[in-house]
Amino acid sequence: MKGILGRKIGMTQVFTKEGNLIPVTVVEVTPNVVMQVKTVENDGYNAIQLGVVDKKEKNANRQEIGHAKKANTTPKRFLKELRNVDGEYTIGQTIGAGVFEVGEIVDVTGTSKGKGFAGSIKRHNQNRGPMGHGSHYHRGPGSLGTMLPKRVLKGKNLPGHMGNETITIQNLQIVEVNENENYILVSGNIPGAKNSLVLIKSAVKNNKKKTDFEIISYVEETVVDEVENVEVPAEEEPTAEEVEETTSEENATEEVATVEEQEEQTEESTEETEEN
Repeated sequence: MKGILGRKIGMTQVFTKEGNLIPVTVVEVTPNVVMQVKTVENDGYNAIQLGVVDKKEKNANRQEIGHAKKANTTPKRFLKELRNVDGEYTIGQTIGAGVFEVGEIVDVTGTSKGKGFAGSIKRHNQNRGPMGHGSHYHRGPGSLGTMLPKRVLKGKNLPGHMGNETITIQNLQIVEVNENENYILVSGNIPGAKNSLVLIKSAVKNNKKKTDFEIISYVEETVVDEVENVEVPAEEEPTAEEVEETTSEENATEEVATVEEQEEQTEESTEETEEN
């Protein structure tokens, strides 16, 4: 038996290289600290106590502070005990997401969402009565018993508080383990709201075989243009002969332009005289 505490972040989906889509739940797994080790000689059974999420000392009492100092750590907000663990653990040891491997079968325990006071139809999935044709029974709990006992028998499905219960979902598979970013992907859904505490532990009724998932990872590639250090030749200064040629060409073009302007002016003047 092995386990770790984490927080439920939410659900997403991943694809395998075979083209299968797997819905998964993301569980944030920060390093757990072994707060206490119990043995048969001292406590009558073997177990370890895990702690997660730091707690300010001003919000902890003296007993919690003293208990944390034995493990050489700060007081923890959540504590959970695991019995019949495999391997040897020491006080103050940290356990990360690497305690599980991809393909392992686990059980996940959490607290379900609280729905408040609910009727028998929503709470126990009962059917309602006819809504018309003179019916006076719609969403009631139904018959409360026969006439002889003159009381409601135990176990009758009645309205009441719904949700906020400890629920365990068995035989889920570990799809991915990431120790660098401290998260575990578990196949399927797990109980609890977002950011709620969950316990992942080895499956009690393990009827599945361990399978390896080859997940497709998407990496954004950035294209960087490699510019080689190429020596650009410096521009050569023009010689005196080239300068003279360019100036003579510019002067010739200017003279042609002036001649054309004079011709246009003479033509305009002749046209005016003829009109007069």
